[in-house]
Amino acid sequence: MRFLSVISTESMREGIIISGVSSFYDVHTPEGTVRCKARGSFRKQQITPVIGDRVLFSEKLYLEEILPRTSLLIRPPVANADQAMLVMACHTPEPNLFLMDRFLAQTLQQKMDPILVFNKQDLLDEDDSLKKVLEIYRKAGFHVFETSAKDQSGLEPIRAQLKDHITVFAGPSGVGKSSLLNRLVPGLTQETGDLSEKIQRGRNTTRHARLIPLEEGGFAADTPGFTSLDLGHLDHKELEQYYPEFEEWRTECRFRGCSHVSEPGCAVKEAVKKGAVSRLRYRNYTTLYQEIRKENEENKYQ
Repeated sequence: MRFLSVISTESMREGIIISGVSSFYDVHTPEGTVRCKARGSFRKQQITPVIGDRVLFSEKLYLEEILPRTSLLIRPPVANADQAMLVMACHTPEPNLFLMDRFLAQTLQQKMDPILVFNKQDLLDEDDSLKKVLEIYRKAGFHVFETSAKDQSGLEPIRAQLKDHITVFAGPSGVGKSSLLNRLVPGLTQETGDLSEKIQRGRNTTRHARLIPLEEGGFAADTPGFTSLDLGHLDHKELEQYYPEFEEWRTECRFRGCSHVSEPGCAVKEAVKKGAVSRLRYRNYTTLYQEIRKENEENKYQ
């Protein structure tokens, strides 16, 4: 969607919104960052600029136009992101793999490239069972990185992955997301929260989503920590598309439109039995399928 401006584009400059509070927005340009105010016409048209929006603004520092978006996340609200980096901890707290699979499904549905980062690598033992889990996700075709914000190991491959992209950083509280960003962005001093030993959850230290310009090019979107994602807009019939390891098998099912949950002659279920598809990933798939199916059916009657 392109929002038309009444002012000549010759008198305007282009930039990217990196933060916003109320009707004021910080816009990053090659010359520096400027603070702009959104025109009242945005509110009248029920248009809300979000971080990541490429915008045109006037010499008087008013936002005049939002350029076409390539993508839009609703929660957190970020436009034009092409990568999503989910940060989990290797330990303390234990990684929530079902939450991770929900995240992967949403990211792929948004046509964004998902990246998995397991922080606190210093807590990972050589014989740790989590290493086998990481291999499951690598085998499925996902980018998987191991790092430690504490001893600053594994950072360079992540920096290379971030270059020239708008990347959403997300993850549950307490996994060291802010500490990792502090290590990746020189001079950044994100507030970090101590992990509660009693409930194994961290205090959420990121209160507003914002884009952080990166020295190597691109932006990192820091977002409030989450414990769930809203997948109500997903169709349960499409979920199989977001499990790339199913691709080889799903066309061999006996029935067209097989959900890979309860039908006989399902090639995906056979692949699980043979060990060609991860039982862990398949179990998460069936649980997620039922959740989204229930949400879809409830939404039909609202």
